[in-house]
Amino acid sequence: MNKWPVTLGFLAALLLLVLVAFDGVYTVDMTEQVIVTQGGLPVGEPVVSAGLHFKLPVVHQVMRLEKRVLEWDGPSREMPTKDKTNIIVDAYGRWRISDPLAFVENVRDIRSALSRLDDVLGSEIPKTVGSHEAAEIIRSEVDRKAQITDVLSSNLGETSQLRAIRYGRAKIEEEIRTRAVEKLKAKPWGIELLDVQLKRVNYQPEVETTIYSRMVSERARIAERFRSEGDGEADRILGEKDRELKDIESTAYKEVETIKGKADADAARIYAEAYSSAPDAAEFYEFLQTMEVYRSLNGQDTTLVLSTDSDVFQFLKSMEPASRKKAGTPALDPNGELPLFLRDK
Repeated sequence: MNKWPVTLGFLAALLLLVLVAFDGVYTVDMTEQVIVTQGGLPVGEPVVSAGLHFKLPVVHQVMRLEKRVLEWDGPSREMPTKDKTNIIVDAYGRWRISDPLAFVENVRDIRSALSRLDDVLGSEIPKTVGSHEAAEIIRSEVDRKAQITDVLSSNLGETSQLRAIRYGRAKIEEEIRTRAVEKLKAKPWGIELLDVQLKRVNYQPEVETTIYSRMVSERARIAERFRSEGDGEADRILGEKDRELKDIESTAYKEVETIKGKADADAARIYAEAYSSAPDAAEFYEFLQTMEVYRSLNGQDTTLVLSTDSDVFQFLKSMEPASRKKAGTPALDPNGELPLFLRDK
C-alpha cells in the first residue's frame, strides 16, 4: 500500500493547523489600538494594551487604529471679520481617536474623520472670525506694547500707540476649539479635538499692496525725520567746530603777537643799550637805520623827490662833496635836488 498520499495529507493538515493557529494570534503596538471584527462588525471591547493577543482564527479580523495624536490641516479660506475686513485664514488642529468602537461604527477610517472635522471646523472658524475684529485675530497679546524707541514715540504721536484689544488670537483660538468640541461631543464619532491654531492670517493681495505702501511711506517719513535731525546735529557740530577753531586761532594769534611784541621790545632795549653806550655808537646806529630806510625806499622802478633839508637825505648831503670829487658826479642843482640819473636809483 502506498503511504505517500497519507503522508502528504498529514503534512497539509499540519500546515493548515499551523496557519490557523498563527491567524489566531496578533500583536498590538504601543502606538495602536485594535478592534476585532467579524463580518465587518465589531466584536467585543477595543484592545488598547500593547502586547500579544488572541482571536478566533479565520472568523475574526483585526482593524488597527492610531492611538497617537493626529493632524488636521484645513485649507486656506477667505472670510470677513467684524470690521468688514476680508482676511485669508489658514488653520490647523490636533485630534485623536478617543472611542475606537464608536469611531469604527460611525466613521470607519481616518479619511472620513478628516472630512467630519472639515465640516465642523470649516463652519466654526468663519463664524468665530466674523464675530471679532481683524486686530483681535492678528494680535495674540492683549497688553502688548509697541516696540518703538523714545525718539520715534516723541515724534510719531498716535502712530506709536497700538490699538487696544480685548481678546487676542489665543482666546479666539480657544473659543473655536470650545465650540467645535461641543459639536463633536454631540456626534457619536469617537473623535476628541485637542487643539486648534490659526497658522497664518493674511490680507487679500489688493489690501496687502495698500498696507505695504502705507508701511513704506511711514518708514520713509521716519527716515526723513531722522535725516533732518541728523543734518541739524551735523550743522550744530560744525558750527561749534568753527567757533572753537576761531577761538583757538584768536588765542594763538594773541599769544604770537604778545611774544613778538615782547621780543621786539627786548630787541629795541638791547639795541638802545648797545648804541647808547657811546656817542659814536649812537651815530653809527642812526647811520645803519638810515641805510635800511634807503634800501626799503629805493627799488627798480622807484622815483624819489626829496628836499635837501630832509632828515632822510642828510647822509647823502654830507657825502656829496667827497663823492663828487672821487667819482666825478655832478653837484646838486641850485634847488638842492639830485640829478635825474640819481633819482632813478
